[in-house]
Amino acid sequence: KGEFCQLDRAMVFEDPDGTRILYDPGRTVAGADDPRLGKIDAILLSHMHGDHVGDKHIEAVGSGDCSTAKFPVKVLPDTNLINIALAKNAKIITGSEMPKFFASKLKALGGNPKNSELVRFGASRKIGGVTITTVPAVHSNGVSGSMIGGDLGDMLNSAGLTAYAGPPTGYVLRFSNGLAVYLSGDTGVTAEQETVVRDLYKVKLAVINIGDTFTTGPEEAAWVMNNLVKPKSVIPSHANQPSTKDGVVIEGTRTDSFIKAVKAKAYVPISGRSMSFDKNGKCVAGC
Repeated sequence: KGEFCQLDRAMVFEDPDGTRILYDPGRTVAGADDPRLGKIDAILLSHMHGDHVGDKHIEAVGSGDCSTAKFPVKVLPDTNLINIALAKNAKIITGSEMPKFFASKLKALGGNPKNSELVRFGASRKIGGVTITTVPAVHSNGVSGSMIGGDLGDMLNSAGLTAYAGPPTGYVLRFSNGLAVYLSGDTGVTAEQETVVRDLYKVKLAVINIGDTFTTGPEEAAWVMNNLVKPKSVIPSHANQPSTKDGVVIEGTRTDSFIKAVKAKAYVPISGRSMSFDKNGKCVAGC
């Protein structure tokens, strides 16, 4: 039975036309052969931290447990994201200065550097039936020396520094059925969650980080949803702790606190669970 675990980050979104988009692959996708992936047309990455890009990953689906998942597959200086993109011949859609970094990685590994594409704030790209836009996020976006490799990577690591890939991002996806979805990435509270995400893009479904310390905590995330974004439905993400047991939310967890505080209908992202939403953000299947 699937759970919502400490380091779960990845989600797959599928358009009615079959276009499939992987968001923040992270460490709990078991590489390109993970059977949960299927066809992937594009990969989105909010920022370069290892738990999102995938500096290592699980060996197989269900390995370890919810609180002590092990990541024996080491992939640096490559990443889970790059390896999946190569295997699936998927586009990598990012903002800031990230596209050049991924283009270089693709080229070095025999892939097509043109598969790394830029979408800056206020712009959009279309993959199949899905229009992809980046929106601001408030976080950091350091690239570890171990992802860079070579002498430069060693110098950064020895100095305790990271390279910088520009500001982190969130995303808004608009699907062919009219549904607009906000993917917050790792973020704090931003004015753009109202002026851009709600007022301009009119999102009806939101995925929001609730992990605290590194991102908004459950109370802050609920406040953002209740007062700024105001979606019809919301999916908590990035909880940074085991959040379910046998598929049921554990009382007293951040996920439990968020669900109790948020006004929108909340749906927990259980691993392996598929949900369908209509254009108004109402869950219509798998709920």
